[in-house]
Parts: sequence; C-alpha cells; structure tokens
Amino acid sequence: MPEKQKSKAASAKKQPRLGIIAGGGGLPYAVLDSCIKNKKPFFILAIQGFTPPDLVEDQPHEWVRLGAVGQAFEILHNEGVTDIVMAGSLRRPSLQEIRPDARGMQFFAKYGAEILGDDGLLRTVSKELAEEGFNVIGAHEAAEDLLMPQGLLTKKGPHARHKRDIVKGWNIAGLLGEADVGQSVVLQEGLVLGLEAIEGTDELMKRCTALRRAGLLPVLVKRAKPQQDRRIDLPAIGLATVETARDAGFAGIAVEAGGAIFLERKTALKAADKVGMFVYGVAEKDLKEFQA
Repeated sequence: MPEKQKSKAASAKKQPRLGIIAGGGGLPYAVLDSCIKNKKPFFILAIQGFTPPDLVEDQPHEWVRLGAVGQAFEILHNEGVTDIVMAGSLRRPSLQEIRPDARGMQFFAKYGAEILGDDGLLRTVSKELAEEGFNVIGAHEAAEDLLMPQGLLTKKGPHARHKRDIVKGWNIAGLLGEADVGQSVVLQEGLVLGLEAIEGTDELMKRCTALRRAGLLPVLVKRAKPQQDRRIDLPAIGLATVETARDAGFAGIAVEAGGAIFLERKTALKAADKVGMFVYGVAEKDLKEFQA
C-alpha cells in the first residue's frame, strides 16, 4: 500500500469510536442503528455465546470469549475506542464457563466478593473499563429516544385496582432490586403472583399464567434497582414483552419512566392497543396520585 494510503488508513483507525460491548436482545440493534443513522464511528466487541451473529454482519467487530479480559481491552484500545456502551443482556455464567485469562484472573482477585450478583458484576466491569481509560456511557446516551416516557402511552389506561397494584409492585420491586435479585413483579388484585429472579421478565410472565385468579387481569411492574448504575443494564421492554404479556393474559405493563429502555416503541404500543392492554411510564408523582 502506498504511504499516502497507509497514512489515511491509520488516521481513520485513530478516529475516536464508540465501543459497543454487545449482549443479546434488541438493545444492541437500537444502538447500532443510531450510530449508522447519525454517522457516528463505532466498533462492536462481540461476546461468544451472547452476541447475535447477524448484529455484527458487515459491521466492524471482533469476537472474544467472555473471560478474555486482556484480549478485549487490547482490541478496544487498538480500534481507537474512547466511549463504551454496554448494550444487551448477558446470562449470568459460571466461573467454569468464563475461563478467565491472566488479566481476567487479576480482575477477579481485585474485586472478589464485589462481583457477586448481576449488579455487582456490571459495576465492577464498569470500574475496570474506567481504569483502562474508557468512558462508560449509558445506552440512552448513545441512542436517542430510548428511555421510557412518563405517563399513559396507550389508548386504554389502568383500572383503579391496577393503580394500587402498581404502587405495591413498585415498592416490592424496590426491595427486590436492593437485594440485587430482579427488577420485575407480577400482581393481581393485591396478590403477588411472581417475583423476577434469574429467569428474566418474559419467563416470569409465562410462569404466572398458571397462577392467575378470577377477576381483573394481572399487571407487570418493572423498575431499575435503586442502587443501579444507570449507565449499565437499565431494565428494558419492547415488542416481545408486550406480546408475552398479551399471551399470558395480562392487563398491562407499568415501567419506571426515565429508568428503563423502551425498544420498538411504536410497534409495541400498536400491539398493546390492538388487544386493549395498557402501557404506563411510572414517575413518583403518579405513585402519589395512584394512592389518593
């Protein structure tokens, strides 16, 4: 390659890029689409066993296994990454599955018990990225209009009894989050049908299908963990959440406004309106009104 072309290639590679550490689900696609739409330089770090292969097709990327911390940092530095967004779900692996490299072993030795739990692991990963010189940002900072809006988003709203369930579910989800267990609760007329654990929100709703009672239909309440670093792992809903709630026979979904990601919003709300479900972005002022 002529020297002039080499210089141009090197310059392009040094241009600051957003690093997308991609897990599963729809969030990485939303961040990628935003980067392409806004012509923002990006690079995808794909995690073996977690990142959907079609996400990275024809896009700048490298694959690493989950425990290859040293290799991951080296790739991100070499690719000119400055800001990093952690987008998408990662199933909590066992230590045997991680198989940490030498850098990964240092990471585990350094943080020890802090790594336990989903929130602890993500928080310590964020710390380590910062110490490596990267600026960790939230998915909602990388892609516009992803945050859950406040208020009623569908044609149909919650019944008065549903509003009381939302308040109760909000408080329970807060306790659940403080314990770093989950982010979602299912209630029906004051009864708690299920709490989210490692299975995730969709599986929680499916499990609660058989637990429904006669009367008003159940409600899903979802909020961020109180201690959560909101740059990483915000709760997320999308079309699949609405479809699962519909199939499970739910009246609606209440999610923390400004504290969750709402993917495929137009399509999801259209699907909810079609079957008469409500979707509500809950703020503190709503909780006070719901209790009145």
